[in-house]
Parts: sequence; C-alpha cells; structure tokens
Amino acid sequence: MDGAGSFGAGRAGSAFDLIAFVKQPQTILRVLAWIFSMAVFASIINEGYVNMGSERLHCVFNKNADACNYGITIGIVAFLASVFFLALDVYFPQISSVKDRKRAVLLEMVFSGFWTFLWFVGFCFLASQWSRTSPEELPLEQASDAARAAIAFSFFSILTWGYLCLLAVHSFKNTAFMEDKQRLLPKQTNSLSIV
Repeated sequence: MDGAGSFGAGRAGSAFDLIAFVKQPQTILRVLAWIFSMAVFASIINEGYVNMGSERLHCVFNKNADACNYGITIGIVAFLASVFFLALDVYFPQISSVKDRKRAVLLEMVFSGFWTFLWFVGFCFLASQWSRTSPEELPLEQASDAARAAIAFSFFSILTWGYLCLLAVHSFKNTAFMEDKQRLLPKQTNSLSIV
C-alpha cells in the first residue's frame, strides 16, 4: 500500500497537484453542488417574489413565504458548505494527525448525509407548493421559470450531496479498515534468531 497510512496520512505534507485534485470525482461533485446551490437561492432571491399591485412581495410558491425562505436558507448554507469542504479537500493532504483526518471525514459524511435529507425535504416542499399555485393567484409569467429552476436544481442537489455522502462513507470504511489493520497487525520484523 506504499505507506498510505490511515486516511492517507503516509502522504501528509506531499506537494499539492492541482490537475489531480480537479480530476477527482469528489472535487467535481463539490463544484456541482456549489453551482446547484447558487442556482437555487439565486433564482428564488431574484425572481421568487412578486408584488401584485401592492408594495408587499409574495412568494411564488403558493404565496408561502416559508417555501422561499427554506429554499434560500438551504441554498446559502449549501453554498458556504461547498466552499468550506472544497477548502478542506485542498488542505486535507497536509493534515498528519490520524484523529484530525478521521474527524474531517466524519464531519463530511454526517453533513453530506444530513444535507441530502434537507435537499430532499426542500425539493418536496417546493414542488408541493408550486403544484398548488394557481395562475389566478399570482402572475407567473416571469416567476415560473425561476420556480421551476429552483425545483430542478434542488433535485440535482439531492443527487450530488447524496453521492458526496456515499464517497465519504466509502472513504471512511476504507480508511477505518486500514487503521484497524495497522493497529491489530503491526509491522513484523524479519528478525530470525538462530539457535
């Protein structure tokens, strides 16, 4: 295993290879999650509210402000989390402590799993509220594209965050196995005693 160590600790301190980093599935998925989250919250912020002859703005999702607020909130937090985990992925090879590496992988696994669930709830909530919205209630000429985009990118976010969670689980299983193997089967020296 070339001294890979637990969570890649054997390579800690190695030089950063940008090309190899960009080609990793995890990096590609993080960038996609970042773009999808930006599409969700930006479409709701820009065109998710309409005013109907008054100064008061109404959410295009069945006039339910909670739907717009939920979409904006999970979108912004996912945007920030994508940037944070992308930075952590860049810094990860420099972490030499096995405990710190394990904590980083656990944090990624738990957050990605939880955020997959929140995106699923958001997709269902936005789609449900959009299906209940009637054209008589809201003028939907402009806002319909933004609402459909928010719903579509919420669905795509479920897939990206779910796959990121699966990658984190896979990484955790493989590296936890390596850690247990190193702990239980220490390297044996070839010292033969001649009697």
